[in-house]
Amino acid sequence: MSTIGQLFAATVAADPAKPLLTWYDDGTGERTELSGATLANWVSKTANLLVDGCGLGPGSVASIALPPHWQTASIMLACWTAGLAVSHSADVPADVAFVEPEAAPSAPDTYAVSLHPFALPLRGLPSGVSDWVSSARAHGDFYGGPAADPGAPSLVGLPGGGGSITHAELAERSLARAKELEIAKGDRVLIDIGAHPRPLDWLTAPIAAGASLVLSYRTAPGILDTRATTEHARLIP
Repeated sequence: MSTIGQLFAATVAADPAKPLLTWYDDGTGERTELSGATLANWVSKTANLLVDGCGLGPGSVASIALPPHWQTASIMLACWTAGLAVSHSADVPADVAFVEPEAAPSAPDTYAVSLHPFALPLRGLPSGVSDWVSSARAHGDFYGGPAADPGAPSLVGLPGGGGSITHAELAERSLARAKELEIAKGDRVLIDIGAHPRPLDWLTAPIAAGASLVLSYRTAPGILDTRATTEHARLIP
């Protein structure tokens, strides 16, 4: 059984130097492009932070209260690589939390995420909140910790009853969704997050399929077709 962490590692290994995630935020004018190797470095550092720095692993829960962003993607992939379950619900007790800079601590280990295009660290944070960028950068470039247990939870606190799905089920759903969206290995796809707000669509499905992502956030009508041409990507309807 595959997990998202394994599928992500396979996607990176196919061509580490190739752009894997290109991020547009038309609300701020940001464009950030990460190669597979660069994204994997952020994922590895964060996974090592979770395991070595926080002492977490399978059975632990990470609360991620962040908007879509390449840094949010890095953190989610790191959590699944290290075998944690991700929660987007405030009703689920968490062992670690990733929050926006102005948020109060909400878990024993709480990390503020700047969402700055150049991943600049934050200063002057309240007591009980650490800077994710500085904390992650202190850890190793390669993750060598335990792999995710395919049968352990990967998502918890899901809408409609607060259920959960396992790491294997998340990988299966992601591969099935990639097939529905006609995303195949080696594709370069442009995804409008406004039209596809679920991480299943904008992150795990293309990653599981082995595709390169161009993510477009807060994008005005009429821009997407031009952006697809510029980025040599296929727009996902």
